[in-house]
Amino acid sequence: MPRLAALACAVALAATGARAQLSDDAVRIGVLSDMNGPYADFAGPGSVAAARMAVEDFGGRVLGRPVEIVSGDHQNRPDVGGALARRWFDVDGVDMVTDMPNSAVALAVQQIARERNRVSINTSAVSPELTGRACSPTGFHWVSDSYAFAHGTTRAVMNQGDTSFFYITVDYEGGYAQERESTPVVEQGGGRVAGRVRHPLNTADFSSYLLQAQASRARVVVLANAGTDTVNAIKQAAEFGLAQRGQRLMGLFVNITDIHALGLRAARGLVLTEAFYWDRDDETRTFARRFQERHRNVPTQYHAGVYSAVTHYLRAVQAAGTDRGDAVAARMRELPVDDVFAHGGTVRADGRMVHDMYLMEVKQPEQSTGPWDVYRILATLPGEQAFRPLAQSACPTVRPQ
Repeated sequence: MPRLAALACAVALAATGARAQLSDDAVRIGVLSDMNGPYADFAGPGSVAAARMAVEDFGGRVLGRPVEIVSGDHQNRPDVGGALARRWFDVDGVDMVTDMPNSAVALAVQQIARERNRVSINTSAVSPELTGRACSPTGFHWVSDSYAFAHGTTRAVMNQGDTSFFYITVDYEGGYAQERESTPVVEQGGGRVAGRVRHPLNTADFSSYLLQAQASRARVVVLANAGTDTVNAIKQAAEFGLAQRGQRLMGLFVNITDIHALGLRAARGLVLTEAFYWDRDDETRTFARRFQERHRNVPTQYHAGVYSAVTHYLRAVQAAGTDRGDAVAARMRELPVDDVFAHGGTVRADGRMVHDMYLMEVKQPEQSTGPWDVYRILATLPGEQAFRPLAQSACPTVRPQ
């Protein structure tokens, strides 16, 4: 009996010690997103739903304390996103922030998280600077970036024989990054950049930009934008008759929600790269059914990425025995990523999570069996080929100045 009592006491003390490593009475995760703007469909409320699914599937607690989800709208403004992140970290006890569509917001918040030794896991912005010059010991980039999107899609289109390109680019870092990563593929492959133009975020009228694209006589008109900007540009390109004039559209940041909004008749034949497709296999289909029970649409690659990021973070907290940012970040780099989003994923020293990507083709209307049956997977792109090699990273922590 004394031995049993001693054992019970030791277990209780160990549990108390583990809890004492947490900064307060709960582990709090902030989902910082665009809740009502151009990126709300592929991130936004769906990202909050995915984060809550991940917490529930983890059991709702870690190290004996509850896991809480808070959410906020950054309104696509770095000052708004930064102020909200500071309040979360300094006042509300948030330990990790995730999602963050809009690269300018993501870069600002990652720096704030670094200063406060908190973890940031970007799942929705595409700037490679998050794991490049602006990398952080506590910052991670989970789903994809402009290097992976631009290289895979541009190379595929060039392989089909198209060699002249005109860029319509959204006027902020995420758009610039897409263009920067695509143009070397064109030039190194013997192609030609016929011109470029930039437009404000959330543009309704693309007529002047499309007229410039027509005047360039480029074979391919590249949309280096996202969300409603991409949808509006594709719709208006059809009205302008770009296809009838011998030009084709290529999207560098196209999501399943864009294809659904456009309809297969407008988007058919489009080739793009994504990190996740709900209809990939039985596992993803089961996840999608569960997700749709709480959200109106199937999960996008970013929703699945939030689920994966939150799950991996909680595993790292459990393994580290603390919610201290640097300790959790170290564990995140050690643990493999194995979930519905990615199997066999690895987290590099620069914070990039490396996983397979998928080359997709939008189906013809007669090939589709339902409203979200939009893609045919053409090829699996291994992670080591899809993402920029670590040896080329500009991250100061892995590449000395």
